[in-house]
Amino acid sequence: MCQSMLTVPAGHGKTFKVSKGQFITVIDAQGQQAADFVAVSADDLSEKLSPVHTRQHLRSLFFKPGDSLWSSANRPMLRIVADTIGIHDANVPACDRTRFSIDFGVEGHRNCVDNLLEGMKSHGVTYFTLPEPFNLFQNGPVTADGRMEVTDPNSKAGDCIVFEALCDLICAVSSCPQDIIPGNGLQVTPIDIQVSNHYHGEIQHAVNA
Repeated sequence: MCQSMLTVPAGHGKTFKVSKGQFITVIDAQGQQAADFVAVSADDLSEKLSPVHTRQHLRSLFFKPGDSLWSSANRPMLRIVADTIGIHDANVPACDRTRFSIDFGVEGHRNCVDNLLEGMKSHGVTYFTLPEPFNLFQNGPVTADGRMEVTDPNSKAGDCIVFEALCDLICAVSSCPQDIIPGNGLQVTPIDIQVSNHYHGEIQHAVNA
């Protein structure tokens, strides 16, 4: 049974709480939209979801169903239950206002750091304690010569990834506002989030929700 369904408006962010044992389904509603995902322990804000620690434990730049995402305290925080796309990024930091002002000469552009902080700051998370993101649906291939690229996602409307929470969490998702260079098909669109108490392989239900 679905406990809640949230829509992250295009180019904005949403913050939500998840209890241990609940399932989080993040859905690319219209396709080709990256979603920055962060989380902290609800019991200790200093423990946060960490791409660095996850890469160390997985010995990989990428992750797949059955893998856990690890915290800064070397504890598994989330387990990947299902994934319809299989292409995500755990290397690129969240864009911030300086990224747009310095690299693109655009002031005041919406960005993932501000999107994530808008809700997280009410829980005590600050700019300096905000976790680095897992960039869901973002297509960040590593080239043969070891360079990182960011291209448009391969995800289609309804593609999703499902996590099981392994502890109580405060989570935030940003619908990446990048519309200047490839990364979202140059068209920013919403992200849907389903939080449920049970998962019985109903990934098709999540896609069609």
